[in-house]
This record gives sequence, structure tokens and C-alpha cells, in this order.
Amino acid sequence: MVLSYCQDVPYKQTMFPNLVGQQSRPEAELSAEYLLLSVLHGLLNGECSPELRLLGCSVLAPQCQAGVLRKPCHSSCEAVRRSCAHAFEAIGMAWPYFLDCDRFFVSTEEGCYDPLAELRARQDVAFANISDGGQSTVLQFTYHSNAQMFSILKKTAAKCPQISRTYSIGRSVEGKDLLVIEFSNNPGQHDLYSYFFFLHCPLVEPEVKFIGNMHGNEVLGRQLLVYLAQYLCSEYLLGNERIQTIINSTRIHLLPSMNPDGYEIAASEVADSNDPENTNQEGHLYNGWTSGRANAQNLDLNRNFPDLTSVYYNRRRFKRFRSDHIPIPDSYWMSKVAPETYAVMKWIRSIPFVLSASLHGGELVISYPFDFSRHPLEEKMFSPTPDEQVRTQMRVFKQLARTYADAHATMSSNDTQRCGASFANNGGIVNGALWYSFAGGMSDFNYLHSNCLELTVELGCDKFPAEEELYPEWLRNKEALLSFMESVHRGIKGTVKDTDGNGIKGAIISVKGIRHDVTTADDGDYWRLLNSGVYIVSAVAPGYSRVAKRIRLPARMQRTGRVDFVLKRVLVEPDLDYFSIPELENYERFDPFNQFGQQDGAEPAEPNEERSEKPWWWAYFSQMGISTPTWLLRNY
Repeated sequence: MVLSYCQDVPYKQTMFPNLVGQQSRPEAELSAEYLLLSVLHGLLNGECSPELRLLGCSVLAPQCQAGVLRKPCHSSCEAVRRSCAHAFEAIGMAWPYFLDCDRFFVSTEEGCYDPLAELRARQDVAFANISDGGQSTVLQFTYHSNAQMFSILKKTAAKCPQISRTYSIGRSVEGKDLLVIEFSNNPGQHDLYSYFFFLHCPLVEPEVKFIGNMHGNEVLGRQLLVYLAQYLCSEYLLGNERIQTIINSTRIHLLPSMNPDGYEIAASEVADSNDPENTNQEGHLYNGWTSGRANAQNLDLNRNFPDLTSVYYNRRRFKRFRSDHIPIPDSYWMSKVAPETYAVMKWIRSIPFVLSASLHGGELVISYPFDFSRHPLEEKMFSPTPDEQVRTQMRVFKQLARTYADAHATMSSNDTQRCGASFANNGGIVNGALWYSFAGGMSDFNYLHSNCLELTVELGCDKFPAEEELYPEWLRNKEALLSFMESVHRGIKGTVKDTDGNGIKGAIISVKGIRHDVTTADDGDYWRLLNSGVYIVSAVAPGYSRVAKRIRLPARMQRTGRVDFVLKRVLVEPDLDYFSIPELENYERFDPFNQFGQQDGAEPAEPNEERSEKPWWWAYFSQMGISTPTWLLRNY
């Protein structure tokens, strides 16, 4: 074995020409293929190392056994490609041609060898050393780069394909995927009916989302959601009945990083602060509260959503005004809209989310809407939503906040040391505007533009805690995350159908005394979060009669109450406040000026045509004076 980067392959002899036709060691060492193997660790931030290198070496320095060249196994190549292809996508690089599984790799029947056998054996030994011998979920409590985070999410989905998948809701300013991992008994589908049970029955599964790292320098939430994804997958496979019940009855979406560009800035700031030659440590401590907070456009994403709260305050005194599904004003699109904000807004509009949590850092408290003060001159004023009425039973947001805070190890204790703000006797929860007021927040937007109720979870004082704190923080928050997920089943759910059994989309579900309604999804299904108590609930839709029901939700009710409606058609539409509001017809006007409709970037180059711009990693090869590896350019 003569190639230095291939010294740890599980064999001692190779031969030339190799599988790509290189005739000698000097030719192989001066090739773009070998150079790529030597720099992959740096290009991919350590992702898939050393798997990719060992796989590449099995092609560039194949095994020689008894004077015969042997090819590596096709199954080994496919396993690595499934796990690592996204890492190349993240940096805009094509999958290397010499790792083409169908071209250079063969089946077991053809006498192949596994170049990753010894690596897997070492990993199995390492796993056995950290395991107690029983069945449990093992997590690695370290920080992850964006590429590593993407890899973990992809690998987790590949490990649990029957209950999970990954998908992108868009890209950041610098082109990084806003990657979501979803858990459901039928991933990728919003199903009215569940096929998990033997009977084909309407389960009406609610949708829950968690968003982390909205501010790039607030990183604990990002890590907790990565751990949560791994935990849900592993525990489901291990037969954890609680986790299986959650996933089989709920569709869960985890977006660990809404601001991957800001995270890279914050992570580099922390890395610089660990440099022993850096003499300005105080400067880094100060910058840690600001560096990476905004996106690459220097926009604070939690101030970048449409200010619908002002619209609500200005019009709430009118009788015929709804506090739900408020349209986005056209004037909003005249300002600078971050692509991350746009992606999340489109996501919220495309899935009927019921409950959400946005994970932040800098304090230890749960904040609930409204975040914008009801009086413009008062920066600290209690500003409740219609779901926070005087009657205790109607304080839904407060009860949801209590669910997370009480399940957290220390958040609800009044003895817990806070981070500067005073929440004495509040038990770790606070109304957002009473804490401090700001407009354009994501939680207010969720409430006023969709059916979703969102809380802001401040996870602790340190925005970028030391790595050794990640495990204790997971222990403090794990039960709270699971309990919050389960709280989506509090209240009522059901379907609204016509007399022929067809679901009615967009029907309005109203609760007497709460001036905030929810609407039905495509199949006529709905969810309405409520505390225990007695309510008058009604359903109505254009062209249909109104139907009202009196319901009672007991205090110890464990699951959502089922309330279905059947509406009859009427010849004349009823004179309803809801349908006589001109603004409602503007709800579908999303991105009216088509700011995000055009795809960025130049047209793909014709074959054999040099591109005017090369990706950032091109310099690794051009500076070496070797033949240009155009096979690494995507769409070439």
C-alpha cells in the first residue's frame, strides 16, 4: 500500500492500473480524485470521515489478492451514499464519479470485499463500551456543524423510514437548506384516516412543530431538537410505548435551525474565544450576545414577520372583525423579507399546525402571546390574546406555558436564579408584551394568521453553553419537550361534513366567549385547544347552516374530545359577520409581487462549456495546476 491517505485500509497490497485506469502511484497521487480524498475532511467539516476516504481508496488503491485485483462491494458504496450524499449537496458539489456504485462496485456473488469492515468493527466495540448492555438510546452530546446536523437528520430518517422523513422548506440567504425532520405513522401525509390500526377509522391527527436556532447565536434549542429526533426514532424502535403513542397519534415536525448562516458566525466566534492567543476575551463575551443573532442580511428573523398584531389592535373594536386568519398587508412585501422568514410563513400556510414552540436562549422562562403591547407607548404591558379571557378555564396559552415550565427540571421554581429579568412568583412563565414589547414576531404571526398557537421557550441564560452542559440540559428539557407535544391533544377535535359525507374545507369553528376561531383543513378536519370546562361550540361555512353544540371537557380528561358536525346546505347564505369582511378575500394574496417566484442563479452551462463562476471549493483544485475536475460541478 503506497498511497499515504490509504494506509489504514483493511489490506496490505494494491496494484496498478487501478479501477479508474491510473497506471502508477505518481499518476494516482497527482490526480484530482486523490486530491479530493485528501481535502474531503475539511470540505465537509468532518462529515462522513473516514467512510468516504476508505471507500475512495478501495477504487484508487484496490485490493490485490493472489495477484488478482478485487473490487469493493456495491452494498458498502450504497450505504455510504445514502448517508453522505446530502453533505455534497450542502456545498454544491456533485457526487464524485469514481464513487459511482454501479460502475466501480460489484455484488457479493462476484467476490467483493467490504472496505469498511474494520471501521464498523471498531465502532461496534466503542458502542459496546458506552452501553450498559441494556436497550437504550445512546446520544452523542457534542455540537454539530451544519453539515453534521444535516447528516444526523438524514441518517435518523434512514434508520426509521417507516415513521420519519426529512424535507426542506427553503434555503437561507447563503443557500443552506432549512431542513425539517418529520415523525408520523404515515410520514409525508396529512391524513384524516389512520392506517396504523386494523380498522380504517378517522383519527384526526394534529400537527406540531418545533423551531430552533431562529437567532443563530442561541444554539441550545438547535441541539435539543437534533437529540429529540434521534431519541424519538430510537425509542420508537425499542418499543417505548409512550413514544409510540405520541408518534402514532401526532404528526411532529422539527426544524433544528431556522438560521444556519447565523449559527456559523456564532460558532466561529466561540471558536475564536477558545484561542489562547486571543487577548480580548471580554470582547468575545460581549459579542456572544450579538454575533450571529441575525441572518446573513443582518435581519433579526423574530422582527421580520408581518405585524398583524397592530392590525388586530386597530380593528378589534369593530363588531365585524375576526382575530384569526388576518391577511398579510401588501405593504409588508415592500420591506425586506428574509428568505428564512418567507420559507417559514409558507410552511405555516401549507400545513394545518395546531401547536408550536420556538426555542431561544438568554433567559429561563416561557413567553406567550401577544409579544407586541396593546398600547404603543407602553413597552411592558400585559397584552393577552382572545384565548386569555378573565375566566381561568379559557387561559389556554397560560396552561400550555405551565405544561412546559412545570415539566422542566428548574424553570418553574421561584428559587431558580434568573438571568437579569424578574419573574418572581410567576413560576417561569410570562406574557411576552409584559416582559418587553416588539412587533413582527413569529408567535403573534402564528396566532393571527393561522390556527397555530405558539410559545417562545427561553432555555437558559447562556446562549452558547459549554459542550459539557449539553447533556444536563437535555435531561432538564426532555420531559418538557415530550409533555408539550402531548398537550396538543388537549381540547376538542373532529370533522365538519355535509349531508353527503364530504368534508368541508374552510368551515369556521367558534367557541362562545372566545373571539378567535379556527378553520377546517382540506378534509374538513379541525382541532381546537381548550382547557377543561363547559363550552358552546359552533360550526358554519358559506352556503351551509350553522350547527351549535354544548360540550363539557372534564378536568382529568387525558385525550382530545371528539366533536363532529354535519352541516346542511341552505338556499340563501346566512348573514354572518365572518363572511362580510372584505379583507378575508385577501388572505390568499401571498407574495403578490412575486418577489420569491424567480429562481436565482444562471442557467446551467452547456456541456464542455466553462462556467463564468465556480463554487468556493474550486480553488482547492485550480491552485494545484491539475486537470480541472468538471465532474464535481453539479448539472455539468
